[in-house]
Amino acid sequence: MEISGDLKRDFAALKELLPAEDILSFDFQAEGGICFCLLFADPVTDKELLGTLVVRPLLHYRGGRTAEEVGKRLASPELRSFQDLNELAGEVLAGNPVLLWQGMDRGLIVGTKKVFLRAVMEPPTGVTVKGPREGFIEDVKVNTSLVRRRLKTGELKIDFFKVGRRSNTFVALCYLQGTAEEAVVKGVKERIEGIDIDGVPDSSYLADFLTSRPHAFIKQVGTTEKPDVFCAKLLEGRVGVLVDGSPIALTLPYLFVEDLQAGEDYFVPPLRATLTRILRLLAMLAAMYLPAFYVAAQLFKLQLFPVKLLLTIAGSIRDIPLSPSLEMLLVLLMLEILNEASIRMPKYVGMALSVVGALVLGETAVRAGFFSTPAIIIVAFSAIGLYAVPDLIEVTSVVRLFLLLMAGSLGTYGIVLATAFLLLELVTTENYGVPLMSPFAPASPRDMKDSIVKCGLRTLKMRPRALMSPNKRRMK
Repeated sequence: MEISGDLKRDFAALKELLPAEDILSFDFQAEGGICFCLLFADPVTDKELLGTLVVRPLLHYRGGRTAEEVGKRLASPELRSFQDLNELAGEVLAGNPVLLWQGMDRGLIVGTKKVFLRAVMEPPTGVTVKGPREGFIEDVKVNTSLVRRRLKTGELKIDFFKVGRRSNTFVALCYLQGTAEEAVVKGVKERIEGIDIDGVPDSSYLADFLTSRPHAFIKQVGTTEKPDVFCAKLLEGRVGVLVDGSPIALTLPYLFVEDLQAGEDYFVPPLRATLTRILRLLAMLAAMYLPAFYVAAQLFKLQLFPVKLLLTIAGSIRDIPLSPSLEMLLVLLMLEILNEASIRMPKYVGMALSVVGALVLGETAVRAGFFSTPAIIIVAFSAIGLYAVPDLIEVTSVVRLFLLLMAGSLGTYGIVLATAFLLLELVTTENYGVPLMSPFAPASPRDMKDSIVKCGLRTLKMRPRALMSPNKRRMK
């Protein structure tokens, strides 16, 4: 429906589209005799700024009635005009008032949105000793400004989309033209435009629509809360997605090795970064496999334990009424319950609950003979090891449970079969034509300089081959 130029008729049509009680209107008349009407959403509009930029300049207006003439009188740096009433209604709901008057050809949108922002601070999941400490926040415009400040080039393209039939959430697609593969950019755009959903409250909603295998349990979209990491991935040839209302940015295509890396690795000597990455990998593998191997060794292969350790374990489990697999499963279940409860309880109560659960419940369960001491120690070490790679906790916790069930059913053969299945999933998964396990499968020696091993910056002259960037060289 387009604007007719009749103030009463257009105002009635907008009120029919916006029947909520918090959509207010304000009428006033200029000295030239033109009657103006402002329609705005009370909770998200800065009314003081609206009066300063719009009402006060127009009170003495004596000019014409076209949108260009009225717009020149306004002091607002953010003005847009629309003829479609549905678009005007959407802008009002976003916090930008619409200005109407008798005889108009278009309605004017004035940028006086009231913004509620938290400060730009270090994200809780990306704490670093060395390196930038800024993190994304919940406003997409602030986030794009953080990116633009780091990449001062005209090649940085930021395309905006509106996703969600009712939320109309702004989604920003960021990429470097000439560096990102055009097929990847086109594929991401098509998937974003094809999303048909009521609302998008967080970027994780979009992640399911941007993957080629949405039902796979393996992570297929990279995530970060740090602008420096986000920009570094854009420079490698990836595409980034920022969602209004979410501090977590998405990056595509995703490689498994990304989550073994950290932003701090690029601000410390290469040897230290390499040792840290190896430590993360070993901690993650131990966290997933240690409970399964412990159960398999007890049930099927006691020879896997050294003799002295075997005697210690035998003494600990002698009076335990539960089978090894059931015991380990219950300890893991108790740990997950404590974890969920401590996260969702008030801060100080959650800290106390963690201490009570770890010390009192664990010690009491061992003394009562429900659980053995080795089981408690193994589960505690496994829980700590998972947080060495925090971006993969959701996946590794599921894999740990899967390995435990296979070990309790088939012993070491079950662990081997589960490992083969996991490797098959990892090797065969790809997104936007990029293998998930690159640079290991398929092997790419050039890309291995920044994988588990971290080589010096002078050796990283080429962009990752797997990302298929048309601009392959990044350093002369």
